[in-house]
Amino acid sequence: MSSAFNPLDSQLLFTLPRCMHKKSDWTEHTPFAMFLVEILRPRLLVELGTQRGVSYLAFCHGVETLKLETRCYAVYTWKGDAHAGQYDESIYRELAERHRRYEPFPSLLRMTFDEALPKIPGASVDLLHIDGLHYYDAVKKDFDTWRPKLSDRGVVLFHDTVEMERDFGVHQLWRELSPQFPSFNFEHGHGLGILAVGPHVPQSLLDFLATANARPAAVRALFSALGRRVLLESSKEWLDRQPAVVRALTAIKRR
Repeated sequence: MSSAFNPLDSQLLFTLPRCMHKKSDWTEHTPFAMFLVEILRPRLLVELGTQRGVSYLAFCHGVETLKLETRCYAVYTWKGDAHAGQYDESIYRELAERHRRYEPFPSLLRMTFDEALPKIPGASVDLLHIDGLHYYDAVKKDFDTWRPKLSDRGVVLFHDTVEMERDFGVHQLWRELSPQFPSFNFEHGHGLGILAVGPHVPQSLLDFLATANARPAAVRALFSALGRRVLLESSKEWLDRQPAVVRALTAIKRR
């Protein structure tokens, strides 16, 4: 039996993730990431394109808090790309250190998306997050090649669905796919699209999508506000680690 989405029913929606990073484009979507784990309760989760791990560790935080038996895989080379830029080994080392607290249920697969395909059984992935190279052809290939890995409960997330610059093509693929499945698109944080691909996704997710599409402005405002809260907290956390910056700001305030 279906029911309307009520944010007050959520155990995780108003909690802060452990991993926050003010430079991550994903920080504002971490409340939804944890909420999605709560309503979907995925058995297997795969993220394509992890970088600093803000989204991935938010998923892991949800899994740990709810004591789920979810297996989580993050797939990336941690060398950068045309859209993420290039970065040094410290990015991977920092993520690996934070990742250890959640072991043994998550795994970092340091390889290309194609190399990871044989490691994931077919029809097994309940939640697939695609956030790799953002050219249209690249993201379409990611969706097409990984779609056979989706279970009958499979849900796909696409980041950067409203980003139009730097030859990003996710918005184009989203326009093509979203009418074909139950879906919803957030417009803050460069956009995040939710696509319910499987024929038997949980009713709790369908209820959320129904409410979101019936009241899009209210649902977008709620998750945007929750995301800004995390962004502000991450900026505060960063400032707390910068004594010189804090002293300078305090001196200015006293003038």
